[in-house]
Amino acid sequence: MADVKKVIEIIDKIIADVDEQKLFLTELDNVIGDGDHGINLARGFDAVKTIEDTFESKDIGAILKAIGMKLVSTVGGASGPLYGTAFMKSGALLNGKTEMDMNDFIEMLQVSIDGIMKRGKAVKGEKTMLDAMIPAHDAIKASYEADGDAKKALDAGVKAAEEGIEYTKTIIATKGRASYLGERSIGHQDPGATSFTLMLKAVQELA
Repeated sequence: MADVKKVIEIIDKIIADVDEQKLFLTELDNVIGDGDHGINLARGFDAVKTIEDTFESKDIGAILKAIGMKLVSTVGGASGPLYGTAFMKSGALLNGKTEMDMNDFIEMLQVSIDGIMKRGKAVKGEKTMLDAMIPAHDAIKASYEADGDAKKALDAGVKAAEEGIEYTKTIIATKGRASYLGERSIGHQDPGATSFTLMLKAVQELA
């Protein structure tokens, strides 16, 4: 599925796509959160860019761990620790690997979900990034186990994540600042679910 060079290419696309969508993500967060999700995330990935020259000498696990540590130290709000945890857990999983396959990616999503659930004390159905992540993981895993087609599996994952975003519009937020709005949070999509889907699309397009 990907070697070190391909992983760096995907990271570059994520950096560019987050930067391009930072105002949209922040606009979503203005309505139900602190109003800084996109700007904070873009700042974090800009910081990742500053350590990219070290990536080619690292294995995939070391790259992901370095990204996670950089996000934790530079991204404010909840998204820094949560995305940072996801990347660091993924890094630990893929420690020493210079190539990853689809089974690695599926497991990477699982350890990311587990880490975020533990760190954020959250579960599916609370209007968070998990409402896109969990359906995406389940769809990718089911599709890949059915016929071993990686592209088809990633397509299924993106579709499930997009449906997850739509689902967040229908539920009340119970985590973070959005929970203060109660029923007024209904009708608005979750910024974290949206930014996760943006990252998954980068994988889908390039993997």
